[in-house]
Amino acid sequence: MMGEAAQVLSLLVRRGATVSVAESLTGGLIGATMTGPMGASAAFRGGVIAYATDLKASLLDVPSDLLDREGAVHPEVAAAMARGVRALTKSDYGLAVTGVAGPDPQDGRPVGTVHVALCGPEERLWRRDLLLTGDRDGIRLATCQEALGLLRGVLEANLGEHSG
Repeated sequence: MMGEAAQVLSLLVRRGATVSVAESLTGGLIGATMTGPMGASAAFRGGVIAYATDLKASLLDVPSDLLDREGAVHPEVAAAMARGVRALTKSDYGLAVTGVAGPDPQDGRPVGTVHVALCGPEERLWRRDLLLTGDRDGIRLATCQEALGLLRGVLEANLGEHSG
């Protein structure tokens, strides 16, 4: 996964762009992965681990009524987290994940339900809604890979490059 992070960082540097992350179920795993490669500070600004639902509202500006109505595991929550971390850190891209790693369901959502969102320039939004399988660690790792993959895909498309 470190290779994926290095590729993403290289793409960001080539664009002169920055990214920050808002993490829930991954608990900092994406940020740790992104800061592994040397030179990460050229493109990675930081992150917020909003594990508790109330922190999603207070730190990332996720609307409280949305959280009350849908719970923390919802595509619109991921989108709001991505917008919020982008604004908070003044990054070009905000990458966010929320979901259920297990072992128990949350907010009526089954284990493996994950929502990934990326907010970019002009508030453009990209999302992935996933149902992952595996144990808690496997779901967290897969979420990290999916999040980095989404960011890489968007950056490659924006550079006019396509990976097979």
